[in-house]
Amino acid sequence: MTSLRARIPALVASALLFTLLSTALAPADASAQELPTEFQWSSSGPLIAPQPDAAHDIVSVKDPTVVHHDGAWHVFATTANTDGAWHLTYLTFTDWDQAGSARQHHLDTTPIGPGYRAAPQVFYFAPQQMWYLVYQTGPPSYSTNTDISDPDGWTAPRTFIDEVPPIVEENGDGFWLDFWVTCDTATCHLFASDDNGHLYRAETSAGSFPDGFAGAETEIALEDGKYDLFEASNVYKVAGSDTYLLIVEAIGASGRRYFRSWTSTALDGQWTPLAATEGAPFAGAANVDFPAGRWTEDISHGELIRSGTDQAMEIDPCGLRYLYQGMDPSSGGDYSQLPWRLGLLTQTNSAC
Repeated sequence: MTSLRARIPALVASALLFTLLSTALAPADASAQELPTEFQWSSSGPLIAPQPDAAHDIVSVKDPTVVHHDGAWHVFATTANTDGAWHLTYLTFTDWDQAGSARQHHLDTTPIGPGYRAAPQVFYFAPQQMWYLVYQTGPPSYSTNTDISDPDGWTAPRTFIDEVPPIVEENGDGFWLDFWVTCDTATCHLFASDDNGHLYRAETSAGSFPDGFAGAETEIALEDGKYDLFEASNVYKVAGSDTYLLIVEAIGASGRRYFRSWTSTALDGQWTPLAATEGAPFAGAANVDFPAGRWTEDISHGELIRSGTDQAMEIDPCGLRYLYQGMDPSSGGDYSQLPWRLGLLTQTNSAC
């Protein structure tokens, strides 16, 4: 009988061969996929419309943020009244075909209160076991809640930064908006736009979040022409990679909204264009099909469907979906009175 010692090399070789074959035959890991360089999408019709009541004469619903938690979708959005007042609303449902009938809770009746509130972002900050709703009241503001499904559980607004940073005063005429938080393992980053071609960034340690932004330096992370880098930035971590995805809304030659995109290996790094032209955008009229009929020419402020809920803002690159605002192309008039509705894009050229 051959001794065990003599058989070891053969056993090791067999084990190695088995491992190599198993790896080769195993299904591809979706989390290891990379983002494509070109995107194609199919759009739903309008899924979510305004729900006016006696106290809210609402004409639009826009700027959605969305997470899937505990078996349900949770959507927060901006609403505009006929008098031009901006507020926030919340709705929850289990399936997208229920979105249109889901009751909207107008958050001006909660501790968030009345007054200008717009452009929300929601995420779960795991180190504190707390939900954060980020929005604009002029300065970047936030409320917290231990239960995302309780619209009355949000705290009164607090600010990340009380005063407009000098760099925004100098470059954006003192106007900044559409605040967005993304964190890596050590730091949290606050992004903002100014409708003047600048993307700003400030950072604080995760341990100092959210108070640390108050003393942080704000810098320009990216700049371009006024309408080429307009507003509505989203920053995500691509699952299974060291890649971050940035998308920013632009205004095209005909005045229609679309999204450009960039990637980076760090939240404070250099951003490299990905799909960044009006003819080949991240998402826009040029690459979105409408099987039920084109109801909008604008692909505007929204959010990608995330694979998680926490501060990492992680997305699965396989089969992306994007909840966005669109409107009847024949509409016009004051911006606050435009009839924005929410629709859902589904990527049709995923390699996964």
